Amino acid sequence: MVRRRRRERTELKSTAYEIFLGALSILSIVNLVLLVAIPSDGALQLVLAVMNALFSVVFLGDFVYRITTASSASRYLLRQYGWADLLASLPFPQLKVLRVFRLLRVVRLLRHLGARRVWNALVRDRANSALMTLLLLGVLVLQFGSLAILTVEGGAEGSNITSASDALWYTLVTISTVGYGDHYPVTTAGRLVGVLVIVVGVGIFGTFTGYLANVFLGPAKNAEEGAGAPELEGQDASDTAVGVAAGGTSGAITAGAADTPAEDDLREQLAALIAQSERTTEQLRALLASTPGPDDRRP
Repeated sequence: MVRRRRRERTELKSTAYEIFLGALSILSIVNLVLLVAIPSDGALQLVLAVMNALFSVVFLGDFVYRITTASSASRYLLRQYGWADLLASLPFPQLKVLRVFRLLRVVRLLRHLGARRVWNALVRDRANSALMTLLLLGVLVLQFGSLAILTVEGGAEGSNITSASDALWYTLVTISTVGYGDHYPVTTAGRLVGVLVIVVGVGIFGTFTGYLANVFLGPAKNAEEGAGAPELEGQDASDTAVGVAAGGTSGAITAGAADTPAEDDLREQLAALIAQSERTTEQLRALLASTPGPDDRRP
């Protein structure tokens, strides 16, 4: 049972990362259903095709990440549905239904951990959780924001967002906080959608900047903290407690036979002061010996 749990924990990556991929799997399956259910809407077809291409890139990167970090590549391919991950990442609409296996794996692993452990993991890894949440929010805004801005601006008078490509371009440029200004909403509803896109874009890039700072500065800080106590590496809490207890008992029996580093420094300083005092005494004696007394001054 312990070995099985260890294998499942190894298979499970970061909890926030797994939830992010599970949500993308759900969204990709929903998009596949919409592609089949509404084939006559050309704008919807274009937006969903772009989103599915983005999902394919993300899922292919996830497959490469899993197979390179798996303890056994063959086990991942055969027993952990790695073959389904690979096929679902290919740009073939007929194979995208295999993303259900990815969703099932995430649900099984998260259910094994339990809701409390999942929540504790998300709270403990707040930086990664916030980044994954905002990335998922960015994907949702890119898809549904493009559809929304096209719906409210497509038939408006004087609008310059009239096609699916215009809507995708406007949403992407606004999320990235670039804002070229070549496409912009002219209706009140379109401006409200634009405000939502701007807020999400600022949040994504602000969180991403903090995440990168944590990644690059965190290891150096951990290394400095670890360098201060190398003797504690590889020891568990029980060994440390036994060592402390044994040291305390030995010190009580020998009654100060073993000194602490602070006492050693104090002894060295005291010895240096005594040596300096002895040298000063010798110099005073020599000076008194060389000085003539009252009897030596008489003729």
